[in-house]
Amino acid sequence: MIRRGRYLSFSEREEIAVARAAGESVRCIARRLGRSPSTVSRELARNADRRGEYRATTAHAQAWERACRPKPAKLVVNQRLREAVQRDLQRKYSPEQIVGRLRLAFPDDPEMRVSAETIYQSLYVTSRGALRRELTACLRTGRSLRKPGPRAAARNRAPDMINIAQRPQEADDRAVPGHSVGSVRGD
Repeated sequence: MIRRGRYLSFSEREEIAVARAAGESVRCIARRLGRSPSTVSRELARNADRRGEYRATTAHAQAWERACRPKPAKLVVNQRLREAVQRDLQRKYSPEQIVGRLRLAFPDDPEMRVSAETIYQSLYVTSRGALRRELTACLRTGRSLRKPGPRAAARNRAPDMINIAQRPQEADDRAVPGHSVGSVRGD
C-alpha cells in the first residue's frame, strides 16, 4: 500500500492490527505500508491498551481525539503545574527561568514541563489565560500588554541601504541615462 498523507488512515490501522495479531515485526509492517518503522512503533506505543493489544477502531478514535482543536492549555489542565508557575512568577522569576527550574525539580515528570511561550500566552492571551492577569506585574518588564518583537523585514535590512526618499533629483526625473528605480545606490 502506498502512503497517502501525513496521518495513518483507518485502513492502515486495521492492517497494523491484523499484522500485529499475526506476530509480524514492526519493520515488516512498516515496509508493507510504505511507512517508517518509527511511525508504526509510535502508533503501537500510543494506542495499545493496558494488556498491550492494539485495536484499529480504538486507535483511530484515540488519534482523532488527540487531533481535535482547540486543545486546553497545559496550565489550565494541570493544577499542580499552574501553582508551581504562579509561585515562581510571584518570586520574580522569568518564564525562561521557571522552565529551567521545573526541568531540574521534576526531571522524570513530563507533565510538569511547560514552555516559556505557554507561560507568556497564559498571562497575555485572554483565551489561553490560565494564570491570573495580575501576575503580569510580577514579570520584570511589568507590562500588562505584550510588546511585539522586531519584525523580520526590519532585521533583514542591508546595513548601508539608502532610503528611496534620499535619491538624487536627476534620478527622479530620469534625465540621466542609467538612473532607473532599481539601480540608484546614492554613491
